[in-house]
Amino acid sequence: MVPTLGESVTEATVSTWFKKVGDAVKVDEMLCELETDKVSVEVPAPVAGVLAEILAPEGSTVDPKARLAIISEGATAAVSTAKSEPKAQAAAAPAPAAEKKPAASASKASAAGPRLPQAPQHKSRAAAGGAALRVKASPLAKKIAAERGVDLNALIGTGPGGRVVRADVENAPTGGAGARVAATPAIRPTFGPEDERVATSTMRNIIAERLLASKTQIPHFYLQMEVDAGPLMEFRAHLNATSEKTGGNKYTVNDFILKAVIRAAQAQPAINAAWDGDAIVKFKSVGLSVAIAVEDGLVTPVIKQAEKKTLLEISQSVKDLAGKAKNKKLSPDDFAGGTITVSNLGAYGIDQFAAIINPPQAAIVAIGSIRNVPVVNDKGQIVAGQRMWVGLSGDHRVVDGAVAATFLAEMRKLLENPALMLV
Repeated sequence: MVPTLGESVTEATVSTWFKKVGDAVKVDEMLCELETDKVSVEVPAPVAGVLAEILAPEGSTVDPKARLAIISEGATAAVSTAKSEPKAQAAAAPAPAAEKKPAASASKASAAGPRLPQAPQHKSRAAAGGAALRVKASPLAKKIAAERGVDLNALIGTGPGGRVVRADVENAPTGGAGARVAATPAIRPTFGPEDERVATSTMRNIIAERLLASKTQIPHFYLQMEVDAGPLMEFRAHLNATSEKTGGNKYTVNDFILKAVIRAAQAQPAINAAWDGDAIVKFKSVGLSVAIAVEDGLVTPVIKQAEKKTLLEISQSVKDLAGKAKNKKLSPDDFAGGTITVSNLGAYGIDQFAAIINPPQAAIVAIGSIRNVPVVNDKGQIVAGQRMWVGLSGDHRVVDGAVAATFLAEMRKLLENPALMLV
């Protein structure tokens, strides 16, 4: 069976076919690879046989519930014996229906057995006769179009990859089909012959769409708080020195930050929530999304039930997720269940920044670098100190300023007294 693509995945792109029509396949042998905005997923063959037909060529954008290919079970035996009629079975994977093929090809497919119902073929916006087959549009654009009576087939999308987005629908005439019209054109760059225009991947396109939606649909507000990082650095050095003697785990500053976020979210549960139209969902468990930079963007795998994990378990979980991200081995399940996100740019020398919320979550914590700076102590003296800025971006529909401030204050208390996180 095809792996579940994830709770928020609405489409995927067929990036590579490992087999071609006519090839023999074994059970669980990899047929192709699908790419979503978060992960690449290899699709195994559900049965043994011969790949009779590919329903979605490389580069196709497909629905997760459709099919990818048709495998003829026992076709090899049928060729040699011509006695038993093999059954045809669709590979259980996302894909659109096949394009029309010559009669000879159709005959071969019929000989393989009955074909199951197919999903509509995904190609250009409209068929040759003018009838639309599938519109590439964001879920929000589809919803607004239905409410306003806008024909999506009559629009030219200005979003990533030609996708119809919210602005296209809001700027379009309402009612009826009519001729296709362009919505307000996107601002396009001017470039010369020596400049390079690089086609974006599925991941980058959907990152662009979701961050645009987050920034335009979620009322962000931002808070910053300075933290005395001296106690944390001393405690970490002592813990690592002790752990090193026994060959134990080496802790990073980020491990302590993640633990502080988890404990602060427990102390201020209103931050661990999400907007749901006409209600607020308050999550019982903390699903900690950790932002990890990869070659083509940013991924946010989740440490599930993080409140139940020790500092050691958190450290090990992050190392495991980072390794899988680097090797492109993250699965859709690794992204499920996130309730709050941490983005740490301290290693890049960034002092402070305002992060964009990872929808549908209501908060994201931004961590800056630790700096040696002059500070004023309790006696009014200027001395050397270590300081770190911690920021929070909140969804004002869910989180009030006072709630966010209380959350950050709890984080600061824990980071300035790190031993509390081991209690």
